[in-house]
Amino acid sequence: MYNTEGAAGDPEMRSPSQAVDRALSILDLLARHGPSGVTELAREIGVHKSTASRMMSALEKHRMVEQDGHRGKYRLGFGIVRLAGATAAQLDIAKESKPVCARLATELHGAISVSVLEGTSVTTIVQEPATERNWIGLRAPLHATASGKVLLAGFGFAELEEVLEQSLTRFTAHTVTSRGALRADLCRVRDRNWGATGGELEPDLNSVAVPVRSPGGRIAGALSASAPAAHLRPADFPDVARVLTTAAEEILGRLHRLAGFEATANP
Repeated sequence: MYNTEGAAGDPEMRSPSQAVDRALSILDLLARHGPSGVTELAREIGVHKSTASRMMSALEKHRMVEQDGHRGKYRLGFGIVRLAGATAAQLDIAKESKPVCARLATELHGAISVSVLEGTSVTTIVQEPATERNWIGLRAPLHATASGKVLLAGFGFAELEEVLEQSLTRFTAHTVTSRGALRADLCRVRDRNWGATGGELEPDLNSVAVPVRSPGGRIAGALSASAPAAHLRPADFPDVARVLTTAAEEILGRLHRLAGFEATANP
């Protein structure tokens, strides 16, 4: 039996996708028209006032909206700012790291990328040089990529255990699928501040990655170099990691200068 107080029992929101669509429509209306009451929002999206009220309560719970003083109207909340800030930070990293990656691609004769965490995957946001095989926007597994291991190494205990509860998919004969072996690998990543994979995602592809930190000090992404195993051998990993670490520090410096400019421009 449906709960008549929830979306499942609401004839106007039987479909989860419909409920999401209407919630996003509300956010868009608030962005375009400013503070609005439940009645006018319900009229705009074509639902009963009680349905709109429940949707506003859900959005308010996640700080996507907030009530505008004592007028009973709603406006966009600081949850939107948090999400926008996270997106802006990724765009800043992509912009500031691109020239560094282009130089590294020439220096190391390999594919250079910057990747960020997306849920329980790693997503490439910069790739140099541009090739027919475009990784930008593609999601890859954390446990089978050098960038993913660097990001995993920055997880807290509870976050890491949540990832390790999931099945570790085998992609090649070299993929680490043992939780104990992966934990040991992550300990090495933390100790030396770089991670590597040898044919773990693709049989003939080796990769080295280092963390890219934000001006606040947290790990915001990973900078990696990848090449066929014949060109990037395990013996080369430490030297490549040192070059990448210097480059990651350069990216951090660029982000610091950008943050300083923004602080001056927007006091």
